Amino acid sequence: MPEPRAARFRPLTLLSAGHACVDVYQGAVAALVPFFVAERAYSYAAASGVVLAATLLSSVVQPLFGVLTDRRPLPWLLPVSTLAAGAGVALAGVSGSYAVTLAVVALSGVGVAAYHPEAARVARRASAGSHTAMGWFALGGNLGFATAPPLVAAVAAAGGLRASPLLVLPALAGAGLCAAALRSLQPYGQQKAAGADAAGAPEGRDDWASFARLTGAVVCRSVVFVGLSAFVSLYVPERTAGGTAAGSAALFVLYLGGAVGTVAGGRLASRFGRLPVVRWSYALAGPAVAGVVFVPGPAVYVFVALTSAGLYVPFSLHVTLGQDYLPRHVGTAGGVTLGLALSAGGLAGPLIGALADATSLTVALSPLIALPAVGLLLLGPLREPGTPR
Repeated sequence: MPEPRAARFRPLTLLSAGHACVDVYQGAVAALVPFFVAERAYSYAAASGVVLAATLLSSVVQPLFGVLTDRRPLPWLLPVSTLAAGAGVALAGVSGSYAVTLAVVALSGVGVAAYHPEAARVARRASAGSHTAMGWFALGGNLGFATAPPLVAAVAAAGGLRASPLLVLPALAGAGLCAAALRSLQPYGQQKAAGADAAGAPEGRDDWASFARLTGAVVCRSVVFVGLSAFVSLYVPERTAGGTAAGSAALFVLYLGGAVGTVAGGRLASRFGRLPVVRWSYALAGPAVAGVVFVPGPAVYVFVALTSAGLYVPFSLHVTLGQDYLPRHVGTAGGVTLGLALSAGGLAGPLIGALADATSLTVALSPLIALPAVGLLLLGPLREPGTPR
């Protein structure tokens, strides 16, 4: 008897909601930066060091988790890593020690790193390789990003950084959602046990050269995204003569655009193909970032929204392209495209912060304008991979 439609989509719905709860903590670190500057008088370089702490260790360990999940499924990582991500951010405001803050934020980064490779593998199975379905999974993460600024602002308004333990609540919800998703997916896995998904190696050959070019492009995207995430909430008030609320609103727009962009990316790719859509997005992102950096007044929010579209439309397409370039290493591909290449941008954060301290935020953010063009050059020679069954 055919499985009911609602039952087939239930695991992916739960995974998407759990993804939102995890990626709250990727967005929360950047959202905390203005409060660290205001309450602890951190310099730009020190504030960007907090972002670096969340991404550096994550960048190192995430490929390891990808290799592990390629060798053996580790579904228990989903709820456990969600709790680790939440615990680190929840403790970030408890101690006034800079070293302790860096340590707990790094713990959160490790939780995020452990989550994404296994989540990408499970979501690929639940989506049966559909670009649109993977877009819905990625949408959950983008909604989590978008939720982080207002959530952090509300918690900080209630009690300043000392109220940060309240930020553990999404992790508790996310761990429950992940566990429920895995229970829902188990019957599907048993039903398909005789199919290719449960058999030995999947069909297709790995194309590491194309995957390397794709990864280079995504790293360019990552530097732009993380750089703006870390500093747009400090920069926009300078451009609009607004306060902290103006900065939080800009960060919210940057993240919220991902909710529309990710779903649009899957639908556009179904009509025009993945690589054309990814290239168009990178072409849009460069001028949009220039508008963020140089256009004064409220119009800057329009360019923040355009930048968000340029950065987020290709988001889920990076994941499916990477997995199709590496059909025998989908965990590694998911870990890199969904996690490592995102967190790699944090490595540039301290350089941007140090340059901003020495000059200005305008000067420090200007190099970000060129990076989408570099990514576009890397994407140029790529061909559409097949989709292994």
